[in-house]
Formats: sequence, C-alpha cells, structure tokens
Amino acid sequence: MLLELKNVVAGYLRGVNVLRGVNLHVKRGELVCLIGPNGAGKSTVLRAISGLLKPSQGEIIFDGDNIAGLRPDLILRRGIAQVPQGHSSFPAMTVHENLLMGAYSVSDRAERRRSLEQVYEMFGMLAERREAKAGNLSGGQQKVLEIGRALMINPRLMLFDEPSLGLAPKMAQMVFQTIKQLQNEAGITVLMVEQNAKSGLAISDRAYVLELGRDRLEGPAQALLNDPKVAQLYLGGTTLDSDEQSDDVPAVAEVEA
Repeated sequence: MLLELKNVVAGYLRGVNVLRGVNLHVKRGELVCLIGPNGAGKSTVLRAISGLLKPSQGEIIFDGDNIAGLRPDLILRRGIAQVPQGHSSFPAMTVHENLLMGAYSVSDRAERRRSLEQVYEMFGMLAERREAKAGNLSGGQQKVLEIGRALMINPRLMLFDEPSLGLAPKMAQMVFQTIKQLQNEAGITVLMVEQNAKSGLAISDRAYVLELGRDRLEGPAQALLNDPKVAQLYLGGTTLDSDEQSDDVPAVAEVEA
C-alpha cells in the first residue's frame, strides 16, 4: 500500500468539519478517482495529503510513515506532487522556465537535467514550445505544462485536483489521456479528484464516492460507472450503454460512515 487515510478529520467551515472521518487507500501503480457532489470534501482530501491543511484527527500513511501535519515542502520531498485546480503556470515565463521551477527543491544539476530531458521526451509539445510564454499556450497545453512541472521531482504519487476544469471537451480528453499515460508508461501512482465523473471513472482503476465529508461508496471504477445509484446521483442519471458494459463487473461496496 502506498497511501492510506485512516479516519481523517480536517477542515472547518461554518462551524463543521469538512472531512468527518475519511478512509481510503491507494495501491502502488493505481489510478484512483474521487467523485462526489460539490462540498463533499474531495479537494480537502488532497490538501490534507499534500500538507496544505493539517488534519485534526486521523492518520495519513505514505509508504509506511504517518505524514499527517508535515509541512508541504517536506511532503514534496517524499515524492508527492500535486497539480492544483485551475491554471497554476507562470504566464510570463517560458515553458522551459516553468519546468525548471518544478525542480527548485532539487539541488543536483545532473538530476534536474535528466528530469527535464524525460519530460521533454514524454511531452513533445513542451519540447517544441520550450521558448514560448506559458500564457500563450491553450488551456489544455497549460495543464500538460503543469503536469510536466510536477514530474520534475520524479514523484511517486501525483495528486490531481479537477484536471478538466474549464477545458473544452477535446482539451479535457487530451489531459485525461496524459494522466493515463503517466500511469501506464511512467508507472506513477495517481489520486485524482474529478467533477466530470464519467470521464474520471473511465480512466481509473478504482474510485471512491465522497458525500458530506465521508467516503460512502468504494469499488472498481467500472462497477461505479455501471451502478444505477451512482448514476442517478453523480452521473446525470445514465450508466454506460449496454454495448460498453463489462460482462464481469465486481460489486460496489458501500462504506459505513
């Protein structure tokens, strides 16, 4: 197990905790998606893992160590990188300069150079536009740049917060393909929050449904896609078409609050 949250309570909004005892786990090499309604606490989960928010209760176990409450820079050095919601690139800086910013904590020049070469090899578009200002890239290209920047520390776990937010459907699909590529080709473990539940589940191995700060459902992503209850509440009322459904879909497990 690479990551495990045990009874995590965190965040405080209008007199109540945002997370009220979240339990979830991510195995090495998995792509896990968190879905649920607005205000369910999905982004708060990522903030707690990355150290931007200190839990008031519970444990966050990463590679055997409890990292709950550690400073963000110390968590980053352990190999957890987050691609935040919205645009976070530096628009007046070039693609190349943005990527180098991702390696600010890496003191070894040779290691920085190797990481840069790997990112350019993985994303040819970034290599072609290395001297272009980030602000001149399309929304989807900027998101790929942010992914490349996060890769500069050679992370073991990448956190994605609403990667398709604000993107045109074609650009969103490109970003989802890029995330799947990270898992399949780079072997990176991914935990992703995604409001576009159908697209997020379509590329994931497993998923959790968060509701009112608790994990309500958990199971294989394909099973959640085909679950009528999940479809009614979170997928616009429709499951996959019959010709898309798998003949061997495991049952979804409901998690007690």
